[in-house]
Amino acid sequence: MTGMEIALVGFGLMLLGIFLRIPIAVAMAITGFVGIWYVRGTPAAPMAQLKTLTYDTFSSYSLSIVPLFLLMGQFATKSGMSAALFQAASDWLGHRKGGVAMAAVGASAGFGAVCGSSLATASTMGQVALPEMRKRGYSDALSTGVLAAGGTLGILIPPSIILVIYAIMTSQNIVKMFLAALIPGLLAALGYMIVVMIYVRVRPNAADTAPRTPYRQRFKSLGRTWPVFAIFALVMYGIAGDWNWSNPGPDALFTPTEGAAVGAVLTGLYGLWTRGLTWPAFVESIYATATASAMIFFIVFGAAVFNSFLATTQAPQAMADWVTTQGFAPALVLVAMLATYLLFGCVMDSLSMILLTIPIFFPIISALDFGMSAEATAIWFGILVLIVVEVGLITPPVGMNLFIINSLAKDIPMAKTYAGVTPFVLSDLVRVAILVLFPGITLYLVNIAYDGVSAVWIWVGLGLVAAAIILSTVLRNLRASGD
Repeated sequence: MTGMEIALVGFGLMLLGIFLRIPIAVAMAITGFVGIWYVRGTPAAPMAQLKTLTYDTFSSYSLSIVPLFLLMGQFATKSGMSAALFQAASDWLGHRKGGVAMAAVGASAGFGAVCGSSLATASTMGQVALPEMRKRGYSDALSTGVLAAGGTLGILIPPSIILVIYAIMTSQNIVKMFLAALIPGLLAALGYMIVVMIYVRVRPNAADTAPRTPYRQRFKSLGRTWPVFAIFALVMYGIAGDWNWSNPGPDALFTPTEGAAVGAVLTGLYGLWTRGLTWPAFVESIYATATASAMIFFIVFGAAVFNSFLATTQAPQAMADWVTTQGFAPALVLVAMLATYLLFGCVMDSLSMILLTIPIFFPIISALDFGMSAEATAIWFGILVLIVVEVGLITPPVGMNLFIINSLAKDIPMAKTYAGVTPFVLSDLVRVAILVLFPGITLYLVNIAYDGVSAVWIWVGLGLVAAAIILSTVLRNLRASGD
């Protein structure tokens, strides 16, 4: 058999193992080991690679960012940040039709800024927001659907564990990936809120309104959220900001790994201040971080063995050469890849999809001409992949966020959750189409930060936009209420 045929057989056997409920890390590692043995003709070949592969994989300094961001998310969960975010958003939006659901989306986006995990965001916000929405008479479909969709913001709003893994696999700058994800993440939150607005107008009985909260209470609850935004701003500006204003250009205060450590420490201190991070909660956070890190690293190791097998067969390079010689339009190839991710998302988790497909798809994308530099193409493709992987978290039958939310409301049939999340999936598909057609949206902040413009103006601009939105909302509510 040719190398391509061997790779296809190995890929099929690995998928069969996954469908038979073999852990994906084990399935990838065994397939890769046996595949290298078959290609080389001797068991000594894969054994020789294993001697160095483990060290080469886990000695990467960049991988240390993963447990640090996971720990940051654990501390954020224990410290009560999610409750403070939801309370503030609910006070400002709850009196509107569907306002509590929109508050859940906004709080999920804020929590995602200090968490980096979709499952943790969905679980934490579900515990906080689901009882409130059910108490307010929201339909089961809307309540569970909006929380499942809002949870996906955890891996899109930076920091994101998946983005870190992608950046390491493709040798991209983690800071640039974080900057590129910010606008698509905000667009996702905006799109979900628009879906809620349309949903409650089409189905008025799906949501009720909460009593209008006095402005004194609104600003008081908003004030309790400042640690979330302060930590996010410090971490992001610390790793991406320009601290040398006399000589504009990227001049970061600390590396992404150091930024993750700073974020974890500050979040932990906030937890101590609120007394949410008790000693048992601290121990539980450390244990949960260690467990999640071990799981991720085991999958990374399995993917490394399988990717070594693919490299031995030279299938990725052969496939890239075949695609380029066929003369397919780059956009057509990209759409086919994104459709494949949507299909895989129905049966696989997000990290597994990234580790399994990037070694195959990335060489093909790199060989195509999208009218951008190689780095810009890699960043743009990474964000698109992240979004479609995120969609996979809320598509049946194996959307992990759907099961997380359903486990919090076991009396709600899964069919209602599927129905409730469908409009949000459509919103995601529209967003993907927009970002495919207009790559500049994704690359806007990267271009500003790394084209000789001081990155401080990014945050000044975003702050002015946020202030304008808040001010216009306050004035509009004052006119409406006559306060």
